[in-house]
Amino acid sequence: MVRRHQRRSAAILAAAMLLSGCAAQQKSAGGGTAGVTDTSVKVGGVLTKTSASGYSTKDAEIGAKARFERANAEGGVNGRKIEFVGAEDDNQDAAKGDAAAKKLVQKDQVFALVPVHAPNFGGAAFLEQQGVPWFGWATGPQWCGTKTGFGYSGCLAPKKGAGSQTWWGSQMADLLGGASGKTVYVQTTDSSGSKYGGTTISQSFQAAGFKLVGLNSGLPAAAPPPDWLPYVNKIMTSNGGKAPDVLVSIIAGTKFNVGLYSALKRAGYKGVLTDATSYDPAILKDPASAQALEGVVAAPMFEPFESNAPEIAAFKADVEKVSPGATLTQHMAIGYWAADIFLDMLKKTGKDLTREKFLATGNGSYTYENAGFGRVQYPKDHSEPNGCGALVKLEGGAFRVAKSMKCFDNVPLQ
Repeated sequence: MVRRHQRRSAAILAAAMLLSGCAAQQKSAGGGTAGVTDTSVKVGGVLTKTSASGYSTKDAEIGAKARFERANAEGGVNGRKIEFVGAEDDNQDAAKGDAAAKKLVQKDQVFALVPVHAPNFGGAAFLEQQGVPWFGWATGPQWCGTKTGFGYSGCLAPKKGAGSQTWWGSQMADLLGGASGKTVYVQTTDSSGSKYGGTTISQSFQAAGFKLVGLNSGLPAAAPPPDWLPYVNKIMTSNGGKAPDVLVSIIAGTKFNVGLYSALKRAGYKGVLTDATSYDPAILKDPASAQALEGVVAAPMFEPFESNAPEIAAFKADVEKVSPGATLTQHMAIGYWAADIFLDMLKKTGKDLTREKFLATGNGSYTYENAGFGRVQYPKDHSEPNGCGALVKLEGGAFRVAKSMKCFDNVPLQ
């Protein structure tokens, strides 16, 4: 009886010591916050690596990894290295994006999602409910109005009354020698993100002095149409029976833009073509795509690769270390700058790291400026864009900087 009691007491003591040790380990690992230890912070991303339309943001993974690797080589952040578990593929499907976010948080136990670069990302509500930070390109309304989603260029789908960007229209007006008397037509797909973009970009050009003669959101988002003629006819007659001076495409996917621009050129369009996605050196490897995009003015929300800015030199060197010989792409830059902002916010939070303290830093008059992407100001940029961007033109099969990075004041969205 005595021996049985002693064995039971020993077992209870051992269990108590084990629990005590686990508690101590959790305390040393950032107060029990998932993904945080004394020496590391675990992060992972969600991208549209593959999709039916051919649109892919997979290169954002290389960009984020490049920035994290430099941070680790410099000793980490506040004594912690970044453990990057890579990025999940949502196939441009909202449900799969939600499942990917839940896997990263619940199974992989990441501290934050970096980068998130998926036009139809469906994990926003879950991440907000769980208080998990996420960083990327805030192209859709699911990013806006949250406390956990941090777009590297702010919220690009503001609600009515909130600040809306004017930089694209203003930069184009400067490029064309003024907007007075010039007309613009905006083409989107029927996806929510594309429609939101159509509204905000239309206002950007109107604020700069252009006359809006058309906004069409009837183009199916799943795949390019078999016949572009109905869309081309609307564009070519939108300006009182004539073509507009500027055609703005708010479409995610090179195949879409190649099809649209080729059809417009066949129809005799002589105006300016501009979009947010065609600044992609990979396009130059396909002669048909390069021909279709010749003369197009792309509008990246970061300093172009052709720039001489020191920040761009650092970006190139970082990418070369993790992916030697890789072709630089817009998605790569988006992943890189999203990771850069995350690292800055992590540093400013300090050694005592929890998600709550991290979000308090990000939502507590947070400001960060970098010549690579402009500036962000949170919590303000949870509801409006950062107002910064550049222009790049494809000429003679090569990209050149048309307008360097510049920031403009936002105006209330009508």
